Amino acid sequence: MSHTPLSDLVRQGWQVVSYSVTDSSGETWHHNFLLARNSQHKVLTVRKKMLGDGVVTTEMEV
Repeated sequence: MSHTPLSDLVRQGWQVVSYSVTDSSGETWHHNFLLARNSQHKVLTVRKKMLGDGVVTTEMEV
């Protein structure tokens, strides 16, 4: 998995439409990006791994 998932998606032509951050029970911050490309939309959620280095990402088509 890439250490720069947002940069990878922007290189593929996705645009950041909106951004928000949430605190997950005081443990980790979840950074949420709404992305758009050619009338497609997806939400990218990025958070730091609980153990070890790197990030965990999830993508959801909307």
